[in-house]
Parts: sequence; structure tokens; C-alpha cells
Amino acid sequence: MQKERWMVAGKKADFTAIGKKYGIDQVTARIIRNRDIIEDAEIDKFLNGKLTDLYSPHTMKDMDKLISILKEKIEAKKHIRIIGDYDIDGIQSTYILLKGIERAGGVVSAAIPDRMKDGYGINENLITKAKEEGADTIITCDNGIAAIEAIAYAKEIGLTVLVTDHHDIPYTEENGIRTYKKSLADAIVNPKQEDCTYPFAGICGAVVAFKVIWALYEAFDIAEEEVMEFLENAAFATVGDVMDLLDENRIIVKYGLEKMRYTKNTGLAALMQQKEILPEKLGAYHLGFVLGPCLNASGRLDTAVRSLKLMLSEKEEDAAALAIELSDLNEERKRMTIEGVEAAQELILREGIDKDKVMIVYLPKLHESLAGIVAGRIREQYNKPVFVLTDAEDGVKGSGRSIETYSMYEEMCKCQELFSKFGGHPMAAGLSLAKENVEIFRKNMNVHATLTEEDFIPKILIDVPMPLSYVSMELIRDLEKLAPFGKGNPKPVFADKNIRIRDKRIVGKNGNVLKLTIQDNYQNCYSAVYFGDAKAMYADLEKNSIVSIVYYPEINSYMGKEEIQFVISGYQI
Repeated sequence: MQKERWMVAGKKADFTAIGKKYGIDQVTARIIRNRDIIEDAEIDKFLNGKLTDLYSPHTMKDMDKLISILKEKIEAKKHIRIIGDYDIDGIQSTYILLKGIERAGGVVSAAIPDRMKDGYGINENLITKAKEEGADTIITCDNGIAAIEAIAYAKEIGLTVLVTDHHDIPYTEENGIRTYKKSLADAIVNPKQEDCTYPFAGICGAVVAFKVIWALYEAFDIAEEEVMEFLENAAFATVGDVMDLLDENRIIVKYGLEKMRYTKNTGLAALMQQKEILPEKLGAYHLGFVLGPCLNASGRLDTAVRSLKLMLSEKEEDAAALAIELSDLNEERKRMTIEGVEAAQELILREGIDKDKVMIVYLPKLHESLAGIVAGRIREQYNKPVFVLTDAEDGVKGSGRSIETYSMYEEMCKCQELFSKFGGHPMAAGLSLAKENVEIFRKNMNVHATLTEEDFIPKILIDVPMPLSYVSMELIRDLEKLAPFGKGNPKPVFADKNIRIRDKRIVGKNGNVLKLTIQDNYQNCYSAVYFGDAKAMYADLEKNSIVSIVYYPEINSYMGKEEIQFVISGYQI
């Protein structure tokens, strides 16, 4: 991997005036400006956004049409079959629709595709099964927008089909002109549709489902406070599906986390207890990196139905048993991931794949559910777009993870004739193709790639170059007003130079944490910690080495005593 390039965000504004107006430190004001939040109304919403600022479901195209059909089916006691997906977003979407339609009096059941047998989204087998089991209507969540043929089949056999999704609309492109594919679904609710007037398209499938139930409850005169019970599910999915934590998403996650800390959901409470998360300490990090992977693990190594069962559990003993199973599955997934990453690294070096602009890594024996995770780890190492492919029952399946300068989904559209199935976002994608097309796929993606060496240099954007001595407990608490942090609203990055290493030691049960004592220009000493490759940093730094660091300050509480600690995320000698 190339050395990081550190750059300072140079966005200008009157930070003193902003600080005074909103009662925040000028450093906090500078970070808000760096997130391109400029207008007064935007700043106010970012800092003080309320549930009343959430957008009306009715501004989404086809929402009223879908609700009209759904209400009619519920009142006629027609069997409604939900078809979800096997990841966090799909599980939470399915849960929201299932509980919401039940509450409105509907006859409803749910099916989640088996990753290995069914692949992603609605398909003919799931449709046939729904019909055989007496379903009159299918409603999708977190999928369906790309299932043109499957939905045509469902209509052919007499089913009503309602699509709720958030993925990009499939299209063909000829001579630079895009033609979006038409679906025969009876109603499609997806904010990515061209003529949809919804103000913020960056929501996940569970938020779309949340908005559908919101509108449905209005149609049945069910109190709005009841729909707000699903905020925690929408928040979980927003973080789990790596949506930008800006605009409406920020409000959903902020209030969803508050709700989840005192959750009435027996399954969620059991999972939090199993992972030893104190409710008052619950944050976006736990959703993305502790709880979320447990829900995802069932969809990867077993069946996501198990995660849905956890969400639906009402007895504490059942929920506790399922939470243990999901946690154990995730530990197994971690072990298999390490093996997969090691196999990928060996293949890359042996075949010189690291020289390619777009890295296509074919590991026939890798468990297909791990392709995306392994692709993400390799992407982190090389800072290049990566596809990891593996053998599946019907050919080859794979997942891709991209970098900011490369829209994976758009590039795949240029050679879509190679795929039997594909879909995704600019930053991630999934695909199926015939084995004989693997090498053609590799060549095509690299021939068409316009990436330059500059694109492969990881860039660290520093919000504020700030002396360690400026940091106070008050500033750290002020910075917490910027939370929740995540994609689109990362933790602020600060930097200081001429920092002397006074002491260093490796700690942690896996030896993956480096504890440091550091000293600044004014001879002040501070406690610091590094969570990257601890052994590499230990080897790089001699005692009394002088380094530049990028960091984030936090308050470390231990045995009733609070002290400032600097979390170092990068360093240069």
C-alpha cells in the first residue's frame, strides 16, 4: 500500500461567529463547515434535529398508491408475503413490515432468501412458494428494484407485487444515453427513482419500510407514537448498511439509539447483554461493529431467519439462546475471514494482481458469504477497487468493495452482458457470472478503468491541525454534539507535530493495542493509545522518536477517575 497523504481541510467561514451563535467551540464549528453544512437551517438541524424534522412518507413516489393497495388487501384479509434480504438492512426491513402489517390487522408472513440456495432478493422459487402457500400479494423490502424478470413472472401467475427498496435503478446505456428498466410491479417505493420528490435519497431499505408503515398507520388511524417504536430498527439498519449519517439519517440514528438503550425488544436486549454492552454506553460503533456482525453472521453461515427469530422473540430464555448462537456464529465467521484474507493475499502476490487497477481475486474454495468482507479487507490494504469471486452452485459469485473515485455499479453496467445477475452501489456490488467469464471480467474492468496512481494513494483529511495542549474536557464534551459518527460524518481528525515518544508498551489479549506516553513541544506529557498494527508501530518508534500524529481526543474513565486520552489513528516519522 502506498504511504498516506495528509491533507488539511481548508474550508473557510467565520468560526467564531458560528460558535457564538450556536453555543459551540470554534473547533466544533470548523468541523461542521468541513462536512459542507453551511446554511443556518442546516447547522441548526445538524446540531438540534428533532423527530418533527423527519420527511413525510407521502413525498415518496407511489407511496399513496402502495398504501391504498396494501390497505385494501389487509381489509380483505388477503395473505401478504414479505420477501426481505439476509443482511442487517433486510432483516430489520422485514421485521418492520411484518410487525407493522400485523398491527394494522393484516394476514402476513415473511420469507428471507437463503444466500446459498436463492442468492440475493426475490426470485421465481420464492414467488412460486408464496403462491403455493396461498399468498395473494408480495411486498419486497431492501430488494426488488432490479428483479425485472422475477416480478414479470409473479404478475403472470396472478400476484400483486409491491416493491419497497433503496438500491439504484437498473439501466442500460447506449451511446451515453441511459434507459432505465421498467418493472411490472403494481407500486414501487424507492427514493432513487428519477421522478421521486422525496428530499433525501440516501436512506436504507429499513427506513423506506419505516416510512411505509408510518403512512399505513395513518391510513388505519394508528397513533404516530406507535410507528416511532421502529426507530431503533431503522437506526440499526442505517448504520449496518453504511448509509451517510447526515440529514434525516442522523436524526433517525440519534433518536433510534436513545430508544434502543431502553429497548422493549427482548431479542435486541438479549444480544446487547450477550455482547456485554451497557445500555447507557450504546453508540453507533456497537451497531456497526459489535451487534450488526452477529445479525449478519446468520445470513452468511446459516440462515438469516435465525436473526429474524431473535428480533421476534418474546420469551427471554429463547432470546438468550438465540443471542448465544448468533454470537458464536460470528466468532466462526471471524476465523474463516482471517483464513480467507490470508489466502487472498497469497494469490495476489503470486499472480501479481496488485499491479491491476481493479483487483479481481478468484478464490474458488472461499465460503461465498465471506467474499464481501474479504474484498473490504483487501481494499483497505491496497486502496484499490476489489472484487472477490468464489465458486457457487450455478457458476461463480462475488462481491466488490470500491474506493471513492470509482463507481463500481456504473462500471459494471458497462459489461453487464457478462453477468447472470448483478446489482449494488458506487461503493459496493454483488454479481453472479459463468466461470468462463471470470478472465474476461478481469480484462474488461481493467481496460475500461480510468483510475490513475493518484487515486490509489490513501488520503487522510485533517479537520484541524491542533496542538494537544488545546484539548480540554470541555472541548471533548463539545465535540460529542457532532455524534453519531459514521459514514458521511466521521469522527473529526486532528493533527499535531513534533511529538516525542516517551514510553510505549503493547497490551490487549491479542497484543493489538499500543499504549503510549507522548510529550508535546511544551514538555506536557499525555496518555495515548493506538489500535492499528500495534507491533509495526512499536517496531517503527524508538524511545524519544519525534513523530507527527493524527488523533482524536476522548475521556478515559477508570475507577472513578477521568483523564484525557489521545487515540492515535496514524503517524509519520
